[in-house]
Amino acid sequence: MSRKQAKKKKKKDASSQHTLKGVLDITRSGIGYVIVDNLPNDILVRPADFNTALHGDTVRVRVLSSSAKKSGRQQGAIVDVLQRKQMEFLGKIEIGKSAAFFTADTEKPMPDFFIPETALNGAKDGDRVIVRITEWEKQKKPVGAVIQIMEAGNEGDMAMKEILMENGFPLFFPENVIEETERIPDTISPDEIKLRRDVREVLTFTIDPVDARDFDDALSIRLLKNGLYEIGVHIADVSHFVEPDTALDKEAYDRATSVYLPDRVAPMLPERISNELCSLRPHEDKLTFSAIFQITDAGEISQYWLGKTVIHSDHRFTYEEVQEIIEKGEGLYQGEILLLNKLAQQFRAKRFNKGAINFSSQEVRFKLDETGKPIGIMVKESKEAHQLIEEFMLLANRIVAENVGKVKVNKKDLPFPYRVHDTPDEQKLAPFVEFAKKYGHTFDTSTPEGIAASFNQMLQDVQGKPEQHVLEQLGIRTMAKAIYTTENIGHYGLGFKQYCHFTSPIRRYPDVMVHRILQDVLKGNPEPEKKLEQKCKHCSEKERSAMEAERAANKYKQVEYMKEFLGEEFEGVISGVASFGFWVETIEHKCEGLVSINSLLDYDDFRHIESDYSLVGMRSGRKFAMGDKVRIKVVAANLTKRQLDYEWVITAGLKSSQVTPGAQATPGTPQEQPKRPTEKKPAGGRSKYIPAKKKGGKK
Repeated sequence: MSRKQAKKKKKKDASSQHTLKGVLDITRSGIGYVIVDNLPNDILVRPADFNTALHGDTVRVRVLSSSAKKSGRQQGAIVDVLQRKQMEFLGKIEIGKSAAFFTADTEKPMPDFFIPETALNGAKDGDRVIVRITEWEKQKKPVGAVIQIMEAGNEGDMAMKEILMENGFPLFFPENVIEETERIPDTISPDEIKLRRDVREVLTFTIDPVDARDFDDALSIRLLKNGLYEIGVHIADVSHFVEPDTALDKEAYDRATSVYLPDRVAPMLPERISNELCSLRPHEDKLTFSAIFQITDAGEISQYWLGKTVIHSDHRFTYEEVQEIIEKGEGLYQGEILLLNKLAQQFRAKRFNKGAINFSSQEVRFKLDETGKPIGIMVKESKEAHQLIEEFMLLANRIVAENVGKVKVNKKDLPFPYRVHDTPDEQKLAPFVEFAKKYGHTFDTSTPEGIAASFNQMLQDVQGKPEQHVLEQLGIRTMAKAIYTTENIGHYGLGFKQYCHFTSPIRRYPDVMVHRILQDVLKGNPEPEKKLEQKCKHCSEKERSAMEAERAANKYKQVEYMKEFLGEEFEGVISGVASFGFWVETIEHKCEGLVSINSLLDYDDFRHIESDYSLVGMRSGRKFAMGDKVRIKVVAANLTKRQLDYEWVITAGLKSSQVTPGAQATPGTPQEQPKRPTEKKPAGGRSKYIPAKKKGGKK
């Protein structure tokens, strides 16, 4: 073969091996599409070319060179599975004379698993079980092992486990991770204490939710001789116990975050780490990474120190206990609590004056019985006790980011996992600004600072007014999503030029990365990590998956709760409008369901007026729009699909009334409000939008 022919063959081989990285999305019909970033069209992949990939897996796909010419769409074949979204599956086991097979409960087509007799772990024919993939060779069935047999009758427990697995969060830690964790010593060596700043004699306490078990932050406070207050923000030193490249570290990175469901926590780290070794429990010496500030009475930062410490928490407070001290002005360590609260409120006021946006948020919590069944729903708002912790955590996060942001390596910025938040998207902002005008609110959209100031003015002006909830919720939806990245563009919502996550390493992997880089900086030998941006992207993706799991679990519990009220009527607020109906959130329970347009046909023929963000009756002129108060009846509650169906209850004497924008709304008299941001009809015609559950007071 001549050199020219060899070169031509090499070029042809290279082009045929052109591969792209993406995520496989398998439709119900069985056809797959690989979604590749920055590629306008997905790559079609037929089942024969999946090459052991399953729905949601991150894969490498080879584009077939002639595919676009024939069908107009690129087709490909998967050459490698880079990362499995899901390794554990819920389903049914069938045991025959010669073999056992497992069929997963999933709408997405996938092969049955072969289960060796030695991997049945006590499972019997017909049992509902959880199975983990153990191996999968090409051209063969996947092989799995039973890791848990499900108890009959506890559908709620099964549903929560399935939600976690569907979103890529394993239910159990691998044996090698548990073994590695168990080998970590319980005691702190005197040599380790000598390497740290000892603040065990300084008054220190934690403030957390009443049901918290992992206390990853503590505050210390004392008055210095110079008249300044020394306030320490002490964070569990997870990076001391979780060393790079260990099985424990790999598992923590893969999970990237803890997931908080209504009745359980799927932790990022094994309980021995999260609830014992690293949890800042009272009356125990603990290793921490700290930001210690000297602060004036006016809330000015005189100086700060960052480094490793050892602390001893004197007391464990709940938010409720601290709130009572703030309100009554009396209680344990009342002077210190009231001072910290005063400083926190000063920090808070300064943030808003500098451009932070003051969106309020509500947290929905379920009251559960001993089986996990919801028997009540509580709505909790952020109070001063939550804001106290929040402001000091924000301070520590900002100072750490500013400190590392100054570091240069070879005249370049040191790569660092910033937490960034972009300015609002113009296309999302424009309709919101137009709608806000109808209520008398004007927006300065000439600069990002002007937009933030306009938001804050609007949020202040709508307090206590009928349109408050609508404008707050829509305002939040116009905002970009915060992500992790090495490209620092600042945090728009908080008004910070530099920001990171440093304060929750027990439950967030980016905080662990921040701790490691900060420690290298403090030692004077930082080295740029080449794959840091890739790790940031992974953590952002896992954060979104955790939010999806939390929303799905909240929706399930809402449906489970509302099943007890079939046929009953409630007051609600329209939380979204689409061509096929409108969603209503009950005022009492914050449970969202769909009023289908078909159920309105007996009253009128309704049309979706997209420009007006409403459904309007063709004969009566009756208008339904987001934010309107209506009365509904609960007519169906489907736990399998996590869906609630409501019917509109016509209020006597108000059958065709209309209200102009800005007027007082009453049940049955909708106002003009903007549309739900996503008009695409979801599976089953139901909204999947449920406010994500937040861990009280901590961002």
